[in-house]
Amino acid sequence: MDQKISFDDYQLPVVFLPSYENPPAWIPPQDRIHHPDYNNELTQFLPRTVVLKKPPGAQLGFNIRGGKASQLGIFISKVVPDSDAHRAGLQEGDQVLSVNDVDFQDIEHTRAVEILKTAREILMRVRFFPYNYQRQKERTVH
Repeated sequence: MDQKISFDDYQLPVVFLPSYENPPAWIPPQDRIHHPDYNNELTQFLPRTVVLKKPPGAQLGFNIRGGKASQLGIFISKVVPDSDAHRAGLQEGDQVLSVNDVDFQDIEHTRAVEILKTAREILMRVRFFPYNYQRQKERTVH
């Protein structure tokens, strides 16, 4: 009764899955604090405030990508080394939540650039969000 059916006899398309990878070995909670495979420092993902002052004609020191079209928000895509933005703690993968009390979570890219370029003092609320940043990179060309 246990007959094997050839692939040619299947009614629906056949999907071949990748080989199974074993999950990492379980480590007891008390041993995780100093284990190299565990990072318990979750504060890096909390929202934080960054203040930048920009003289007229000066560069921001960072680039952004994304916007309303991608439905993932605005992200810092590049930070110029030794710039004020770098010294203030901005990093690639930071999601810009707001700038000068303007919500950046559902804003057009061009509007975000306009706000950032015209402001002299920038009060930014950001959070490090590498997962959505990676998704943003896969979706957009900005």
